Amino acid sequence: MDAVRPRTVASGLRWRRTLLVTVGLTAGVDLVLWAAAPGLFRALPTAYWIMAVLAVVADAHPHPLPGRRVSRVILPSVCFTFAIALAWGFVPALAVQAVAVAVAGVRMRHPVPRSIHLGLQHAAGLAAASIVAGLASWRIGARPGLGDAALTCAAAAAWIAARYCVAALVRRWTSERRTRHRRRGRADLLATAALLLLAPLLLVAAQVSPALLPLSLLALHAVHRMVRWAGESERATRVDSLTGLPNRRALQSTMSDRGPDRQRALILLDLDRFRMVNDALGHGAGDRLLARVADRLTAAVPRHDLVVRLGGDEFAVLATRVEGTASARRIAEHLTEALSRPFPMDGTPVELTASIGIALQSGRRDGATLLREAETAMYEAKQRGDQVAVHGPDAAHDSPDRLALLADLRAALRQDPPKDGIVLYYQPQIAIATGEVIGVEALLRWRHPKRGLVGPEELLRVAEPTPVMRLLTARVLEEVVAQLADWRARKTPLRAAVNVSARDLHAGDIADRIGRLLREYEVPSDLLQLEITESALMTDPHRVLDTITRLDRMGVAISLDDFGTGFSSLQHLRRLPLSEVKIDRSFVLGMAGDRGDAAIVESVIGLAGSLGLRAVAEGVEDEVTWRLLAATGCHAAQGWFHARPMPADELAEWLARYRPIRPGVLRGPWIPAK
Repeated sequence: MDAVRPRTVASGLRWRRTLLVTVGLTAGVDLVLWAAAPGLFRALPTAYWIMAVLAVVADAHPHPLPGRRVSRVILPSVCFTFAIALAWGFVPALAVQAVAVAVAGVRMRHPVPRSIHLGLQHAAGLAAASIVAGLASWRIGARPGLGDAALTCAAAAAWIAARYCVAALVRRWTSERRTRHRRRGRADLLATAALLLLAPLLLVAAQVSPALLPLSLLALHAVHRMVRWAGESERATRVDSLTGLPNRRALQSTMSDRGPDRQRALILLDLDRFRMVNDALGHGAGDRLLARVADRLTAAVPRHDLVVRLGGDEFAVLATRVEGTASARRIAEHLTEALSRPFPMDGTPVELTASIGIALQSGRRDGATLLREAETAMYEAKQRGDQVAVHGPDAAHDSPDRLALLADLRAALRQDPPKDGIVLYYQPQIAIATGEVIGVEALLRWRHPKRGLVGPEELLRVAEPTPVMRLLTARVLEEVVAQLADWRARKTPLRAAVNVSARDLHAGDIADRIGRLLREYEVPSDLLQLEITESALMTDPHRVLDTITRLDRMGVAISLDDFGTGFSSLQHLRRLPLSEVKIDRSFVLGMAGDRGDAAIVESVIGLAGSLGLRAVAEGVEDEVTWRLLAATGCHAAQGWFHARPMPADELAEWLARYRPIRPGVLRGPWIPAK
């Protein structure tokens, strides 16, 4: 509180000075006008003074439209001052307008330059309207005709044109940033025209009886409601209702407004483990936490930068003054530091971190591409376990070849019906003790129309850092579950294992999607197994744990793939609901000739057995390895020693001729299926 008090006092002193200067300037303008034509003001009728009072009263509640520009302010006084200009000339109208603008400026706490800017616009409008009326020597009588209506429209058009010409000149002179929102412009123009065209009605009412003039406040109230509705409607489409920040649509519109030689950075933040807050404290507390995150991010960036809530627990900052990657990284680190302080929630300090992706915009690159690149970098940061990643021209995934392949994959996945060349191969998994086929692993292939067969490693390397991965996983899951249903109908039920990425597990809806597929195809949940990697666990373990716990409760088995590589941790084996551990092929391939690899494989098999988990070895390509695995008690194996991956129809033929052979009775070299 002590830190806030001096700032509050200084702000109050500044505002009092602004108020005094505004009142002084207004009084000076009116005194000059009065001194220039004292006889004119003494001769003005009662109707003029009533309109003057009503103009000032109306501007005690001005109507600002959405936006920060002065030209977005609609003053209700314009209908009275426009009528005064038509009836009694420019000088009396300007005297009233000066007071009305000052009242509006005080009401909206405008600084003095902004009030002067607004006053100049309205003075120019009144001057243009007075010139049109003077050229026609026109005054509205008690019975206005068609010509009066035409001249009123002409004077109103001159008023509007002059005002917005002055606004454009001042904006260019002050280098104020332009915004392009056609809907706002239409609402602005419609409200201004409605107010101006009330003027002849006021003059007719004044000639009948000045006592009728206060009734015009009802019409002004209707215009006020219209302007307010337009503003709220525009705000609802461009502002996040929870945090009050601009939303995704506002960000895209801002990014489309590019200036010459301007470099900007889009910094995308995804809160880590936010779902844990919702689960522990409730969704109400989660909403309050998001609002506090929004406030802290807004306070951490300069006023010229834009803070946006994209949805869920994703935020973005559009930094408009960056000098390159290093500058953007400094901003990201500043945001990380701002979020590192605990958030007090109902007496409980909540710690938050965020994964941040950065994309730089320069030249003619569009906003949609920038947002996609920032999201790709953010997921790359999650996968690496880093807080910040930059999407730049030196990144491997930025090569034109990669981007073209990704675009082709996205287009292929959206084809309906699917004729995209994406196919699934299945590799059998063999129980070592009995030699029986206990399941298969589904492996992805893509027959690209120009590149030929694209392997799973390249396919996943391109897709996994992007939203395309979720489309790909959805496609694979549906095809695998449909194939399981087909095998079950043919009385040859098999269990199929499917690899899922970190992005799929972070989304959280994969459990619901799998549940719908199993119900739709009437497939028992124990026929489907999901394989996850340790890298997926490292990025956001709490969110992943929640997802795989739901899958385990549904009866879907979870296998920890590539165990022993990357970020191996025994914590995963102890606390995750796993059914199986897959030993990485890099150890299995070398175990026959490398004592270290053999020791690692034997240790993993023993550890899995003691925890009640199956141990499956990948990359079994010869009889020696097969026998070594049998001797160490490994449960199952897969590899080219038994069969290569094959399409579903070839797998059916292979199964028909396959005869289980135990390791103890193998004689001679095994001839693998082609």
